[in-house]
Amino acid sequence: MKKTWLWLIISLAALLAACSSAETTEKDSAKSEGKEETTAVSAEARVEKIIVGTGTQFPNVCFIDENGNLTGYDVELVKAIDEKLPEYEFEFKTMEFSNLLLSLETNKIDFIAHQMEVNEERQEKFLFNKEPYNVFPLKVTVNQNNNEINSVEDLKGKKVGVTPTSSSAVVIEDYNEEHDLGAEVIYGTGSADFQEQLKTGRIDAIISTPFAVDFVNEHADAQQKVVGEPLLSSKVYFLLNKKSTALSDRIDEALKELKEEGVVRELSVEWLGADYTVDF
Repeated sequence: MKKTWLWLIISLAALLAACSSAETTEKDSAKSEGKEETTAVSAEARVEKIIVGTGTQFPNVCFIDENGNLTGYDVELVKAIDEKLPEYEFEFKTMEFSNLLLSLETNKIDFIAHQMEVNEERQEKFLFNKEPYNVFPLKVTVNQNNNEINSVEDLKGKKVGVTPTSSSAVVIEDYNEEHDLGAEVIYGTGSADFQEQLKTGRIDAIISTPFAVDFVNEHADAQQKVVGEPLLSSKVYFLLNKKSTALSDRIDEALKELKEEGVVRELSVEWLGADYTVDF
């Protein structure tokens, strides 16, 4: 009888131990699964969405192609930078150029990719990244049949089309004031706005870049040509909010790598028609 009771006690103890072990295993498994889910969510949470402001009216730089896609030198370069920065996810937001600075100032976008050159007003309000990504030459541009305007000095009394707040606008406004040029500055919304006006003679000139002129001549029969020496040939950068130093530093790191790999030069040749990185 004693043996029977002893056997029952041993069996019960073994059963309880097995149940306890199974319960512990299930709890450990549940904890492990929960930990994996938390890690996955945490990793996903670390990816920060960055809104990149750009335009659609700058030929070869940021524009809508024949298939309705946003592309161009600045756009494709930003995509290449994004691939280098796993902690960020870049998303483009397009708008008129004149709205870009206000959108950055009001935190609707995180940085601007639109051939931004350094000037005093922008430096006071915003942060430029340290690594330039190409050189931006601005030249007087006229109709191909115009032989009267051969330099900026010939713009006296002429109508010059520019986009408000653009580098072209700043250049001609400053030159007008400093040299008493007397050119009439006409403000419009961008390249497409001025193509027909320049062709039909409603304006006499615009301030543009050789690569933009090559593009509109090829794709829109704009019949333009650049004349004279560059009014400005400066390095261009991305423009960020003052507090975005970490993002700016990471963009610089990615840009340096892309330059070393030859990607920046290749994109410049592909979209701008020449290597505009040579002055770096």
